[in-house]
Amino acid sequence: MKSLLAALTIATFALAAPLAAQAQASAEPLDRIVAVVDEDVVLQSELDRDVSRITSQYAQNPQQLPPRDVLERQVLDRLILQKLQLARADGTGVKVSDAEIDRSMGQIAQQNGLDLSQLRGALSQQGIDYDQFRRNVRDQLIVQTLRQRIAQSRAQVSDAEIDSLIRNGNLRGGQLHLGYIVVNVPDGATPEQIDEAHAKAEDAKKQIDEGMDFAAAAIRYSSAQNALQGGDLGWRSRDELPPALADAADKLQEGQVSPPMRGPNGFHIIKLLGKRDGGAQMVTEYHARHILIKPSELVPSAEAHKKADAVRQKIASGEDFEKAAQESSQDEATARLGGDLGWFSGTAYGTRVAEQLQSMKPGDISQPFETDAGWHIVQLVDTRSTDKSGELQRDQAKTILFQRKAEDEYESFLRQIRSEAYVDIRLPGGNSAPPKSGAP
Repeated sequence: MKSLLAALTIATFALAAPLAAQAQASAEPLDRIVAVVDEDVVLQSELDRDVSRITSQYAQNPQQLPPRDVLERQVLDRLILQKLQLARADGTGVKVSDAEIDRSMGQIAQQNGLDLSQLRGALSQQGIDYDQFRRNVRDQLIVQTLRQRIAQSRAQVSDAEIDSLIRNGNLRGGQLHLGYIVVNVPDGATPEQIDEAHAKAEDAKKQIDEGMDFAAAAIRYSSAQNALQGGDLGWRSRDELPPALADAADKLQEGQVSPPMRGPNGFHIIKLLGKRDGGAQMVTEYHARHILIKPSELVPSAEAHKKADAVRQKIASGEDFEKAAQESSQDEATARLGGDLGWFSGTAYGTRVAEQLQSMKPGDISQPFETDAGWHIVQLVDTRSTDKSGELQRDQAKTILFQRKAEDEYESFLRQIRSEAYVDIRLPGGNSAPPKSGAP
């Protein structure tokens, strides 16, 4: 559960006091504003809650965390950036549906071996409000969607770049699980600023060598966006990482920590947490049929659902699936083929179709479910595992180049919205500390 909570970005929190409670307000401490962020604010209660979440994780080793004022400023910087991202998402029409939030909540519960009611109980035992947790998930989904939009609009990969990566033999198999610390150097840094950042990185490495937990060192020293999550980058393909970091990781044994390395934006330290070999790239392929009932201006979604239910009932009563597809499916490309989609892999027809197929056995027929195209009924004909190593090479190269550019473009976007925003910090020390950014 700790890793679950750490993976969530910091969310918004609205404090409301009913009029009936105003009579006793003088006897209760008032929430105060610790930062003004354009049209929004960060409250002391938000800051305290997220600082407490981190300090509780290190209750047995509090000395590994930075001083309270430094930790508060690190958390506040992340809260500010979160507010700015959510505001930009709202201004550009980024939304997530209740159904998407429900699916994510279900996945979180499943990953922790719980159902939703058990998740609610587990959160309650840790003193975490379920509704606030759900809002955190919503905000995380919104930020992920914003990130995807920025990447798709700014990160372009040419065929020439793909050809060059393949031709030069720079595709390397396998995955690395890394911990990551970066001590930023500002643009146009003076020699003194570079020396100061280098000294800070060397001190971080010294503290780790003397027994400080790497995750605690990331919280204390790192400028990266994932610092408050202990610097954990998760599993990544070698080719997704900057070449210098991947090369350095290849020289480490599992558990070892690199010395500080100079990079374009500062000094980097990595810890190798694990390696996975590349090997054959086995992909599960599905052979399926489907029936599609489309909503329209004259046929609302609810009515389309009823029609799909009626078709499903006919199949359950013995009608052949292919015959039902020929007569009822509104997918012109497959209806005459009895709904046959042929062999395909992964999410070729979207995540909702993939989710259905993953839970089915050959011969199973799904209940109607909705996607952007309409209401579907799917029959799984068969599955197979195929080695796609050769065929996937070009897709792999494109994905690698896109992800590298997407990381850079989103970091540039974050610096842009931070520099353009009006931010008034009301903690002791105010606006003296620069905002943090940077991640590989």
